[in-house]
This record gives sequence, C-alpha cells and structure tokens, in this order.
Amino acid sequence: MTNATQDIEDLIDLMARLPGLGPRSARRAVLHLIQKRGRLMQPLAQSMQMVADNARECVRCGNIGTGDLCDICADDRRANGEICVVEDVSDLWAMERAGVFKGRYHVLGGTLSALDGIGPEDLRIPALVTRVGDEQIREVILALGATVDGQTTAHYIADELSGRCTVSSLAQGVPVGGELDYLDDGTITAALTARKSL
Repeated sequence: MTNATQDIEDLIDLMARLPGLGPRSARRAVLHLIQKRGRLMQPLAQSMQMVADNARECVRCGNIGTGDLCDICADDRRANGEICVVEDVSDLWAMERAGVFKGRYHVLGGTLSALDGIGPEDLRIPALVTRVGDEQIREVILALGATVDGQTTAHYIADELSGRCTVSSLAQGVPVGGELDYLDDGTITAALTARKSL
C-alpha cells in the first residue's frame, strides 16, 4: 500500500469513528470529499482546523464557543433569572433551534449513574448550585431525558436547589404528531400521569 493510499485509509478510519458513520458510510463520505476536493474538502479541512484551534468550553455554562464565555452567556439580555439545565451541548443546541427559551443554560456533561460510578462531583452540579446563588436565579428548568438516570439526576438537583429557587421540568409524554402505537410504555405512562383538562 502506498503512502497516499494509506493516508486515505487513515482518513476513512477517522471518519468511521464519528457518530452515525460506520466504515461503509465513512468510505462513501471520503470518496465524495476527494471528488469535490476544491469545493468541499479544502474548505472543510480549513474550517475544521479553525474550530480545532479556537473552540473551547464556556467557563460559565459548558456550551461550546470561541471565547471564555459563549455568545449566550455574554448576552446580558439572556440574564433573565432563568437557567435551563441540559445533559449535553447537543441538547442545548436543540433548545436554541426551537428559539423559545430566552434565558441561559447549564450543561451538566451527563447524568448521574450508579452503575457507571458517575456522581454529582463528576458532573457540573456543584457549579449549577453556585450559579443559582451568584446570578440570583429565580427558576431552574430541568430539560433532562425521561430515562431512569435522567429522572434520578432531576430529583437530585431538585433536592439540592430546594428553597433556593423554583425548579421545574419540561412536560413529558406524547409528542406533537406522535402516534400511540409507536411510543414506549414509559412515554405513555408519563403522558397519562401528566394529563390535563381540556
């Protein structure tokens, strides 16, 4: 195998490590990039290098940005006394895409898990408690998954913040446009428990 061929194979191996890409998908993606080298591959490589050099975790909330504070934390208009707690940055970005929440965020970096040995000190829970006091937060909205670990984490945070601020969580249950036939038992149970009058 020549050095050039090995370089291509190394790129395919690296691409295959990305979420959602297996070896075959990575091979197709690399082939497409090579065929569109000037229009796609070179700008992508430059952009990836810039992100590698400049991206960092926000010291306040854990979001990804290019400065010590992300754009959300640097925006004084977002300091409205509300913090939305999410498990990871992808959840934060999903909330921002919706464009509904106008406060600030706090990224935990995971959920509590006794099986995996992940405790409160392994997450950004102590930093959240500190922020609630320092930023005079009135409400913490827990936007955590409806998994056992997500709910355990939510209950732990609610206990830690008891008496300091209001703690709420996102509604859970049947999503808009969802069909009962496609939902798991836990989602149906949560939807029935959280039912409301019409």
